[in-house]
Amino acid sequence: MALSALALCARALLKLGAQPIASLDEGTAEAEVAANLYPGLRDALLAAHPWSFATGQATLPRLAARPTADFRHAFQLPAGFLRALSAGSPDRGRGLTYRILEDRLHCDAGQVVLTHIFRPDESGFPPHFAAALVARLAAEFCIPLTENTARAQLLANQAEAEFRAARRADSQQATPRAIEDFPLIAVRG
Repeated sequence: MALSALALCARALLKLGAQPIASLDEGTAEAEVAANLYPGLRDALLAAHPWSFATGQATLPRLAARPTADFRHAFQLPAGFLRALSAGSPDRGRGLTYRILEDRLHCDAGQVVLTHIFRPDESGFPPHFAAALVARLAAEFCIPLTENTARAQLLANQAEAEFRAARRADSQQATPRAIEDFPLIAVRG
């Protein structure tokens, strides 16, 4: 089955022991809980870690309106933006001082490349992230659907373990970053 919001919610409901749903708007309690909780939980889990599949870089378009104070320029954030990781110049993706206010990035530089977490389509979720999301959904769906706090706590513990495992798997997707400009290394000569 291809990953979709419906498929992920149906898996979470099965994990919870509830009836799966055929549509997020079918009118059942399960569908109502899933439709209302899924988008926020998905975005929160995506923003909680710099997932390799949800991290991108974009050259931001500068806006005509200037910030009121502190910075000289304002830039439009990209579509699907969830969280900033760094801002830099076109030849280096980090190192600029910036602040995000009112859905705009404020910075003194004339051009900005933003490294950020975005909301990818569910079909692009790797298995380790999908498993963590399903576990989190099951934990969050538990109280509204079953009112069983003991089961909810068990599912929350399982969700946290799945999240740690997913982060561990995802962190192995790139070369580890070297320590740069560490004062103790410079002292050694």
